Amino acid sequence: MTVFTPKFGMGASVLRKEDEAFITGAGRYTDDITPAGTLHAYVLRAPVAKAKFTISSIEEARAAPGVHLVLTAAETAHLGDIRSGAMQVQPDGSKAPTRDIPVLCRDRVQYVGDAVAFIVADTRAQAQDAAELIEIDYEDEEPVADTAAALAEDAPLVWPELGSNQAFAYRVGDEEKAKDAFQKADRVVKISFVNNRLVANYMEPRVAIGEWRAEEDRLVLTTGSQGVHHMQSTLADQVFNIPREKLRVLTPDVGGGFGTKNFVYREHALVLEAAKRLGRPVKWAGDRNEHFLTDSQGRDNVTTAEMALDADGRFLGLRIEMLANMGAYIHQFGPYIPTGGVSMSTGVYDIQALDVTVKGVYTNTCPVDAYRGAGRPEAAFLIEKLVDECARQLGLPREEIRRRNFIRPEQFPYRTQAGRLYDRCELDAHMTLAMERAGWAEFEERFEEAKKRGRIRGIGMATYIEACAFPGSEPAHLTLNADGSVTLAIGTQSNGQGHATAYAQFVSEKLNIDIDRIELHQGDTDELASGGGTGGSRSIPIGGVSAARAGENLAEKIKKIAAEELEAAAADIELVEGTARIVGTDRAMDFASIAKAAKNPDDLKGEGDFHQEEATYPNGTHICEVEIDPGTGKTQIVAYTVVDDFGATANPILLAGQIHGGIAQGAGQALTEETVYSEDGQLITASFMDYSMPRADLLPPIHFETRNVPSSTNGLGMKGAGEAGTVGSTPAVLNAVVDALHRAYGISHIEMPATPSRVWQAIAEAQGAR
Repeated sequence: MTVFTPKFGMGASVLRKEDEAFITGAGRYTDDITPAGTLHAYVLRAPVAKAKFTISSIEEARAAPGVHLVLTAAETAHLGDIRSGAMQVQPDGSKAPTRDIPVLCRDRVQYVGDAVAFIVADTRAQAQDAAELIEIDYEDEEPVADTAAALAEDAPLVWPELGSNQAFAYRVGDEEKAKDAFQKADRVVKISFVNNRLVANYMEPRVAIGEWRAEEDRLVLTTGSQGVHHMQSTLADQVFNIPREKLRVLTPDVGGGFGTKNFVYREHALVLEAAKRLGRPVKWAGDRNEHFLTDSQGRDNVTTAEMALDADGRFLGLRIEMLANMGAYIHQFGPYIPTGGVSMSTGVYDIQALDVTVKGVYTNTCPVDAYRGAGRPEAAFLIEKLVDECARQLGLPREEIRRRNFIRPEQFPYRTQAGRLYDRCELDAHMTLAMERAGWAEFEERFEEAKKRGRIRGIGMATYIEACAFPGSEPAHLTLNADGSVTLAIGTQSNGQGHATAYAQFVSEKLNIDIDRIELHQGDTDELASGGGTGGSRSIPIGGVSAARAGENLAEKIKKIAAEELEAAAADIELVEGTARIVGTDRAMDFASIAKAAKNPDDLKGEGDFHQEEATYPNGTHICEVEIDPGTGKTQIVAYTVVDDFGATANPILLAGQIHGGIAQGAGQALTEETVYSEDGQLITASFMDYSMPRADLLPPIHFETRNVPSSTNGLGMKGAGEAGTVGSTPAVLNAVVDALHRAYGISHIEMPATPSRVWQAIAEAQGAR
């Protein structure tokens, strides 16, 4: 019997099938769509960070050339606010009240960029011109923009009626147990740092098109998103108070998301409201400056952490206090980012006492929410920075202090003090392999060589673990079409990750059909009743398993139909290159003939639904090597090595792309990116002129490999990889910078980003202190 080996199955290095369209300009993004009769919109935004305001007149704007509609809060009073359901239970058992986002501000603005009016005209330029004719009186008030200053006694209050800028409090761990651990400790190591605020800066700025289809009696929204069903439910339930079936949401190609396109924004509601009023499509296309001002931002924590150690350098307890900036409003997932992130506080280490306090704070800044990794990069940075400082203060090699404190293989499954259940890892094994690949033992030779050239060299590592592919399911639906091709419908949403290729591999392996014959359908609430969207590295670990099971289900149905037509037993049918064949013979039917022979449409449908009960836990070791020019402070990454445990690999090429991109974002946070607000709440870094993105010359070639230990949680052993590169890279890069500075100047701390000016200043201060 000949065994057919599918060339496109799981584990194959298949090139992305969607890329031809993208690189030849045939991609179809929201801004490529302009329905007949489309009008164009502009949002008038607050120029000040905090003020009461009064709109004295909009009549001149309404009469301006080309203007069809001007909306203010008065005209949108019937629309509900965009609310967050992510508030966690506080230590006293209560839930703090939220401050929700109005579709348009009513009588006060809370950050620069807050939405005040919405103007619709024949062209965007006409709408923008008309916006300048709206007369608004702003009564400026003193804002607070700095996270660290938000809870100061004299801090201006963002929401005076709350009596404090504290948005919520959260605690995890055991205070008494931690106190006991610290009392028994031979040494306590303490660090304080800022996890700097970031702007997502995906390639495609947000765009939204609203339509009112009177013949269907419903609204239609077309927009780039990370999942249409969340958009539909939020807008229908919260904003418009209509049945969900009265709102269709469509998402075409998406040019990056990183968490920030997961959310409903004001413009989504406004284009729909305007379209219904005018009976014509309304399109809003945001520019890069609006993205900087108004799309939810990431990170922005001020943290103090302490580790209790015994005389041998073993970790006894961990205590953390964190201020987490929420911005001016509670964004949709906002509170969950720091509170979920701290559940990973102990990282890969066996720490038996934990006490974490998180205080969310309001500031007069753009709201903060999920950005690639969503709390887990912050947790990994904290623990890996702290572990390096412990090693320095104890005089232990960094790898040795890690080995002494790693969770050992025999301890898995391991329940952390924050309640996370790690299924299986081999931590020392991937760290040791990464060190070998990076030439860790030979670093001193490279250090001395760099010194002769007037450079200081450093090497840093991060051994990370993160939680992703959280509990839940993502049903997959297959259909065998009349021409023998197959359609997969699933409720995730590709933002550039390569879903069309990856999902096709899972299906191809079960049906033994070329992946070019498998078409992916996403992004239409009419096609599927529900869907979980893309986020938390869930699409492939959960959706991929469902796709594989749907493939198995459809394969059995195809074999059954073929068996009836060929007068054979279903067990004697094999699927080979788009045909069903009786084993050992040349008697076969192609898939098109099978589709024609089906007596019931359901016989051509395959369903798969894998429900995962626990998160998966990818882990690994990043090692970064840098050189610093002490004369300029410029840091150059000269080598980068990663050994990751992703459980199982669906496609090595797609996986490497995810890791490379994640490393670039993490290195960008460590070395270049920083969101800066002035004291009066103006965004200083509001364009690429001031906000320094990582460039191609930031990174050298990356050595990446996997040392996989299959997950016992996931149906195919996968652990998820979409955010892991960002989780491990930021601490590895900054630890390398600090290693270089400590070797040469005794510097043990520098804030991110470690820009040339910041590094140069640190060196100058260290030299002046000697």
